[in-house]
Amino acid sequence: MRRFRPEISQAASLLDIGTRRIFSEEHDIFRENVRRFFTDELAPHQDRWEKQGHVDKDIFWKKLGQQGYLGIDLPVELGGIGGDFISSTIVLEEQMFLGYIGASLYVHNEVVIPYISTYGTPEQKEKYLPRLVSGDIVGAVAMTEPSAGSDLQGIKTYAKKEGDDWILNGSKVFISNGYLSDLVIVAAITDLESNKKAHGMSLFLVDAGTPGFNKGRILEKIGEKSSDAAELFFEDVRLPPAPS
Repeated sequence: MRRFRPEISQAASLLDIGTRRIFSEEHDIFRENVRRFFTDELAPHQDRWEKQGHVDKDIFWKKLGQQGYLGIDLPVELGGIGGDFISSTIVLEEQMFLGYIGASLYVHNEVVIPYISTYGTPEQKEKYLPRLVSGDIVGAVAMTEPSAGSDLQGIKTYAKKEGDDWILNGSKVFISNGYLSDLVIVAAITDLESNKKAHGMSLFLVDAGTPGFNKGRILEKIGEKSSDAAELFFEDVRLPPAPS
């Protein structure tokens, strides 16, 4: 597969209509290292990944973790390298420049990890963040549904209280990283009586392998085929309360 790859000197004009002044010399050095990694380590696998519909976990996610490219802007005490958001964005830019190599890195890096680092309990941070940063586990966010699309006000997935536990039921579709996910953040209705939909919705952490949680097909897409967008099903999934 032939791909257009601009030189570093072209990057500013291609990525922004104006001159971008946000990058330091350290950022430029970091970009070159990221570019070399994607080109040498991941790009050779891209055609195969596109055909099979997902990346190889041990190559894509584990190698990104080994390079320190997952959770870049997380503080060291939470498992990151204490980098900045610009560095994290550089990784995404380089991924896109090479024709979107592999999985939905932005979901893992810029949605799942920040959700847990911002809203998770100390126990959840300790349990999940180091493994998300190392690439030992892959994160996904499950919001889109068959009948609602990405309109969160129309979702049907719900969770009801049973004692101290929550019982989760519903289905999700086109979930990025869904097929390879080890941890899914699931949006569900928890208060059917709420006048404001957003006030009656909660997010649940669901581990792969939890009884009642099953993965369906990897769905066909026009592009980004190596990003595993999958169906997810939740049938009476029992979720204990988070440790307080």
